Amino acid sequence: MEMLLSTKGITICLFFFVLSLAAAIEIPLSVSQLPTITEQSHTQVAYPFDEDFTIKCEARGNPQPTFNWTKDGKPFDLSSDPRIVTSNNSGTFVIQNRGIINNFQGKYRCFASNVLGTAMSEEIELIVPSVPKFPKEKIEPLDVEHGDSVILHCNPPKGIPPLHIYWMNIDLQHIPQDERVSMSLKGDLYFANVEESDSRSDYCCFAAFPRLRTIVQKMPMTLKVSRSNFIKERKPKLLIPPESAGSSSSVTVIKGGVLLLECIAEGLPTPHLSWVKVTGNMPKDEPETENFGKTLKIEQVTAADEGTYQCTASNPMGRARHEFHVHVEEPPQWLKKPEGGVYSVGTNLVLLCEAIGNPEPSIQWKLNGMPIDGRTFRGRISTREISLTNLQLQDSAVFQCEATNKHGTILASANVNVLNIAPLILTPDGENYATVVGYSAFLHCDIFASPAADVRWTKDDSIEPLSTFRYELNKNGTLEIRDTRKEDSGSYACWAANSVGKRAITANLDIRDATKVVVTPKNPRVLKSHSILLKCQAEYDPHLKHSFKLSWRKDGDELPVNSTEGGRIILDRDTLFISSVLLEDQGVYRCVARTALDTAEAEAQLIVLDVPDPPEDLQLSENQNRSVRLSWKAGASHNSPVNESIIEFEENHWEPEMWQELTRVPGNDTTALLSLSPYVNYQFRVVSVNAVGRSQPSKPSLRYATPPAAPDKNPENIRVEASEPNEMVMKWEPLKPMERNGPGLEYKVSWRQRGVETDWNEELVKKHSLSVRNVPTFVPYEIKVQAVNNLGSGPEPNITIGYSGEDVPDAAPLGVSVEVVNSTLVKVFWFGIPRDRVRGHLRGYKVSWWKTRSVLDGKRHHPEKHFLTFVGDRNYGMIPGLEPFSEFRLTVSAFTSRGDGPESSPVVFETPEGVPEQPRFLRILNFDKDSVTLSWGLPKKANGHLTGYILQYQIINETHEVGAVSNVSVANRSALSWHLAGLSPSTKYKFYIKACTAKGCGKAATEEGLTLAQGSKGSGRISDAVKPTPKFQPSEALEPGTEYTIRLVTKNWVDNNSIFEDVIETRGRAYAGIYEGISTQGWFIGLMCAIALLTLLLLTICFVRRNKGGKYSVKEKEDLHPDPEAQSIKDEIFGEYSDSDEKPLKGSLQSLNGDIKATGSADSLVDYGEGEHGMFNEDGSFIGAYSGSKEKGSVESTGSSTATFPLHA
Repeated sequence: MEMLLSTKGITICLFFFVLSLAAAIEIPLSVSQLPTITEQSHTQVAYPFDEDFTIKCEARGNPQPTFNWTKDGKPFDLSSDPRIVTSNNSGTFVIQNRGIINNFQGKYRCFASNVLGTAMSEEIELIVPSVPKFPKEKIEPLDVEHGDSVILHCNPPKGIPPLHIYWMNIDLQHIPQDERVSMSLKGDLYFANVEESDSRSDYCCFAAFPRLRTIVQKMPMTLKVSRSNFIKERKPKLLIPPESAGSSSSVTVIKGGVLLLECIAEGLPTPHLSWVKVTGNMPKDEPETENFGKTLKIEQVTAADEGTYQCTASNPMGRARHEFHVHVEEPPQWLKKPEGGVYSVGTNLVLLCEAIGNPEPSIQWKLNGMPIDGRTFRGRISTREISLTNLQLQDSAVFQCEATNKHGTILASANVNVLNIAPLILTPDGENYATVVGYSAFLHCDIFASPAADVRWTKDDSIEPLSTFRYELNKNGTLEIRDTRKEDSGSYACWAANSVGKRAITANLDIRDATKVVVTPKNPRVLKSHSILLKCQAEYDPHLKHSFKLSWRKDGDELPVNSTEGGRIILDRDTLFISSVLLEDQGVYRCVARTALDTAEAEAQLIVLDVPDPPEDLQLSENQNRSVRLSWKAGASHNSPVNESIIEFEENHWEPEMWQELTRVPGNDTTALLSLSPYVNYQFRVVSVNAVGRSQPSKPSLRYATPPAAPDKNPENIRVEASEPNEMVMKWEPLKPMERNGPGLEYKVSWRQRGVETDWNEELVKKHSLSVRNVPTFVPYEIKVQAVNNLGSGPEPNITIGYSGEDVPDAAPLGVSVEVVNSTLVKVFWFGIPRDRVRGHLRGYKVSWWKTRSVLDGKRHHPEKHFLTFVGDRNYGMIPGLEPFSEFRLTVSAFTSRGDGPESSPVVFETPEGVPEQPRFLRILNFDKDSVTLSWGLPKKANGHLTGYILQYQIINETHEVGAVSNVSVANRSALSWHLAGLSPSTKYKFYIKACTAKGCGKAATEEGLTLAQGSKGSGRISDAVKPTPKFQPSEALEPGTEYTIRLVTKNWVDNNSIFEDVIETRGRAYAGIYEGISTQGWFIGLMCAIALLTLLLLTICFVRRNKGGKYSVKEKEDLHPDPEAQSIKDEIFGEYSDSDEKPLKGSLQSLNGDIKATGSADSLVDYGEGEHGMFNEDGSFIGAYSGSKEKGSVESTGSSTATFPLHA
């Protein structure tokens, strides 16, 4: 260190601070010093149930002190009894509880000595109690007369307090005590006067010593009370204090203790005790009396409680008094205790010792445990003071001051250590300190020196003075640097010097970055039962990584690291997750980040939102006939203000236990004036609503019944419904139960014919309809319905117009004419029937038609009647879906809701020729490398005179690209095959065939095929439609001696999967006759049976699907039945009709040969009634109402099923 001092250069003196080491720093044990008692026992009780008893005395000093003991002021040798166990370098000894140990009872004192002096302990009293016992004695019975005074003496044995005395009988039942019978403080049982009931032979006194765990019992005593011949009434006489004590006595009490003054008197009647303070005032707190007023008790006695107290025993016969002169004394207490310390050579010493007490204590000075001899002591000594000047090393000693009065002794010791040593720096050299920015740093430099040392701190090699307010030198030499900064890091030196020598140590200070914490979200608001995730983001100095810890607190209480509440609250390092949030989860959550140097906190206020608690305490007030005020107390809103309150009611007559909303109250209002209906027994409840939702309903209020009244309103929706002719049924909506207003509700119905001056017809009914017969057909009536109950009638009702029953029209339309539009569509015109002939509300007109013959072949047809209805009062309609080139008849009739009127006279018309339907099939009979033979069938319906066929073909390939279409006109209308040459080898073609009339050509049948390559044998594909009924199908287009693959498939059904497939080879013509009987072969018969069975199954499915009904695409039907005339008419007249959904619907069915199978012409009829509704009939099995030309219509069936069809012209 000397080298450090010499090389340091210019040191910066921060502070010069003289330490008062006499009282500041404990002397290091390495320095020679006087003994000091560090631990000692006080009063000790040797309980008989303890194994041993320890008397402690420990001391420190240099050299190590030795110990000596005195007992009752005489030297006590610890080795004098083998039951005493001692320890090295300790004054403590243990007395083993073996044999008789009464001789160990006494007052002990410990002395610790070394070459410098002797320290002395306070007196230690060891009490060895004996086992308390009552003496064995024979107690004579006491015979007394009624009214005498008796004392039963207990005389308990001596023992360690506290002592508890009980008087009980042999059954351990307490002897009852009162003003007449009571126990004194010494334990005797006093009878102010005895009664015959006091006679008993088992008065037992029990003495309990809790510290000794002992209860002893005195022998039972017998008291016999005999009846007296006269009443022994007498004035009170004091038994305690006894009369021998005179009229007054003196009592001394220790300050801070408990004062107990006792007066017990005898007399008849039983005396009453009272207390007064004769001199001075009673304590502010009224003194407590015990034992039925016989004992005055004052706790925590002070000097103010001194004085004269008087007790008075009184009865009707007289009084007895006694005065207690109370003196308050106290044991010694220190005012000033002598204080030792470390003193340097040449200084002066003054020790003071002052004590108070009552009586005044005497003070004795001792030196090293021995009284001071004033003749040899070089200093000055007085009762309260010792002084020494020019202290030398040999003046080191232990001074004791002892203050004593009759209530006790107190001891104070002062170690005077006279030392002359160089500074000792107790803090290790080279200590490393660290703190964080903004905190204070404390660099320690604990110093012991005598004389006192000068202390200063320097930093690095800087010569700048560190004299700013941020630096402070504490009394113990510690340097405090406030509000540290990064630049405070560095090396510091502590220098200590006195007249004997000097020392120095170094210290290193590192400044770390402060820890920062942020919790997100800051103040979250979360719905109850939802989840919340709090994240704690912390920044800390990397050097503090290993000591960094995070913890979470809620409302100041730390949350456990492991998940809580069954995993509902999970802590995972920097996150806190709460699932199913509860209301009690609300609070302040604080994230605490700790390092070895600092602590940082951040908090988030979690607010839990929930529906309000139910309102409470519903009260009714301001009761009126039709109103009442409802008030309530709002429940907790749970952090979301109440937006409104819903008031609901329940009545127990019409709909009991059915709660209905009555009104709503906005905001936080907690009262509402409710408008009520008469004749209702109400009960209310309230539901609070906030942004989260509705609360549970409150408990219901008391019931409130409103009185009855006349109706406030009349029935509504009065109407006359359709009925039989000459009948009128009037109906209305009945009043709701809450609108009845009283008992006996009826309806007064009034009616009269409109425009006829006549009186009102009236009738009272209880139901909500009335039927009136024998009225004219379809005549307007004025109708009124009024509500009536036992308390009166409702308001004057409004008049409603209704018509009597309808009938069918009785006239047919005239002037019916037909305008043919094209081969499948006509327009019908007629004149409407007169208004008076309708006899009801005109619903519309029905057009009926039927085919009579075919113009093509003249063949007559069985009449199949069809019809369309046209809703409303109109005079024309469009009839679509007719067969071309046919003769029809047509009638028109009007109808009402009751039915159809008479039909008009039939009108005959013919439809012109149309285009043919698609040929039944197109087959490829044979392929060659450059030619093909095609065969086709006649169209199902020619719809006119055939003029020939158009054959078309084009090249196609696997990518579905097509070439140009080539046309071949077949003028021979009887031709059903054609040989087409000039084709390319190995090329795929698609062929089309159309039938034609004078009106044009119909839809084409198609087929595809591949021509042969050069040198290949001819092959091709032949297809034929198989009808479902036959069990075999002849095929005449096969070549003899050729191998064919036969495949049976369902066409246009599901997925074209094969039902059957086999390979056959045709025979030559020479052998044809051999196989004429092939149909008799078993395998062929089985094959045909399987085909028939599967075909029957398919037909059954088709039939079921057809009866269920289906929807057909208009565009698909037009593609199947092209009609140029119809197309042109549709474009010109019905342009607004459209079907954007041109897909076959699920209900559509197609036959095996590709033709659409529909019953009759149901799928070809459509209404073009310009927005009106129509109906049609086919074979008596379907009747349909169609929407106008712009919509698809729904078909109504008079039979067993209904369907919806999109139809085309």
